[in-house]
Amino acid sequence: MRLVVARCSVDYTGRLNAHLDLATRLLVLKADGSVLIHSDSLSYKPLNWMSPPCTLTVEEPDDESASAGVVEHWRVTHAKTGDALLVRIYEVLHDSSHELGIDPGLQKSGVEADLQRLLAEQVEVIGEGLTLVRREFPTAIGPVDLLLRDPAGGTVAVEVKRRGDIDGVEQLTRYLELLNRDPHLAPVAGVFAAQEIKPQAKVLAADRGIRCVTLDYEGMKGTESGAPRLF
Repeated sequence: MRLVVARCSVDYTGRLNAHLDLATRLLVLKADGSVLIHSDSLSYKPLNWMSPPCTLTVEEPDDESASAGVVEHWRVTHAKTGDALLVRIYEVLHDSSHELGIDPGLQKSGVEADLQRLLAEQVEVIGEGLTLVRREFPTAIGPVDLLLRDPAGGTVAVEVKRRGDIDGVEQLTRYLELLNRDPHLAPVAGVFAAQEIKPQAKVLAADRGIRCVTLDYEGMKGTESGAPRLF
């Protein structure tokens, strides 16, 4: 992982356009190719980002940018969508790289772990005819909560959350991109399952071809009757 603190401005173009004026920010470049841009606020959420597969190219600034004080252009381009992130670097205050190795994955507890266990026992909540292949299916970037097989022999990867937001959809997207490279698993469909799914997460999931399932936790425990709602 590379961590860069720099004075920069940022422009995102593609399915949406966004601009960040000049300010000091943290730029995170991960081994999976993702690039995240953070401010010293908004908790864990980046101001902007590019998820893999994408490429980073460092360019010399043009005359206009150079005269404004820009020392480098970072151009991040998504390989599939063509979306682009242009970071204009005015000054680098810190630049370090760190080898983190393979992460063992999040050890879940409480309601989220219970949801995963219950869903593994009741995969029909996701869809008829599905069978469980494995819980916590290992990948190079962390375990997939549930891996299922559909009646046609296809694979379904399920990410389980208590509250589903954009970060969970991004996480599942990364798993799907990796799993679909395996000819023994492809094609792999994605399902984002949670007790509550935020509207923005539903929109992003639909854009990524991921199906959302809202889970009735009490009903799955058997204390209430309830069917999942599909979106």
